[in-house]
Amino acid sequence: MTAPSQSSPSSRRTGIFFVLAAAILWGTTGTAQAFAPHGYDPKVIGALRLLVGGSALFVWAARQREFGRWRDWNWLLLGSAAFFTAGYQLCFFAAVNTTGVATGTVVAIGSAPVFGGLLGRIFRGEELSVRWWGATMPAIAGCTVLGLSSAALELNAWGVLLAIGAGASYAGYTLFLKGLLARHPPTAVMALVACGGALLLSPTLFRIDPVWLMQWRSVAVILHLGLASMALSYFFFARGLRLLPVSTAVTLTLAEPMTATILGLAVLGERLGGQSLAGVALIFAGLLVLIVRLPKRKENL
Repeated sequence: MTAPSQSSPSSRRTGIFFVLAAAILWGTTGTAQAFAPHGYDPKVIGALRLLVGGSALFVWAARQREFGRWRDWNWLLLGSAAFFTAGYQLCFFAAVNTTGVATGTVVAIGSAPVFGGLLGRIFRGEELSVRWWGATMPAIAGCTVLGLSSAALELNAWGVLLAIGAGASYAGYTLFLKGLLARHPPTAVMALVACGGALLLSPTLFRIDPVWLMQWRSVAVILHLGLASMALSYFFFARGLRLLPVSTAVTLTLAEPMTATILGLAVLGERLGGQSLAGVALIFAGLLVLIVRLPKRKENL
């Protein structure tokens, strides 16, 4: 993997827009699951999300004839991206189940930018600029504050390790995606990666409860998770990732917990204390550092 070339300000702005759009869609997953009937298995939800979203992307890419010749694909990179995609689903849901939603989410999402920056630096030679540090540190602090504001905060060593594994898996899949996107159309890449992840998680589908699945609310939630928070978000994320370094893209996805918190307040009627609002403000401030263009100075972002 080689270092990325310097992007123009316009392409950087476009990349930021696409990645933020993807992160906002990812932030709707928790709210959507709140409308699902009781009795669902989170692992099954994750597998169905990949299956529905991957299938939609596959159909679209096939209609656009984006796959090209199969022998031109780097199947090692593709398999690695699919592996880390499935690994994130398993590690994240297991972490949340073991150590609680607050701790699992904070550690997983908060550690991802650190791993993303390190992997981008090691494997792609990406420079970790002052701006990246200035954006990442307050954003991670904001995630931590949001987690600490939860009354249900738990701490379990095995759960924390699983959450760290989820963060590393997310950064790893982003790194391999970056390599694939250098040679193939974004929709085709995301379709194969998502379908590969769904294939790896397919054994969990044997645990589906047919009665639960046939309810209209279940169908609506699965379609939203698969089409909006998976297919459309990956469509955006792949296009943004082509224009941005791995480190910057992963940091921008911290807009996800901020979106989830705001939706919890606006849609689910949750109450936020001063600590939660401070967490949202820190994440927003960190994102602004990356979004706002500095005058009369060029940076490798």
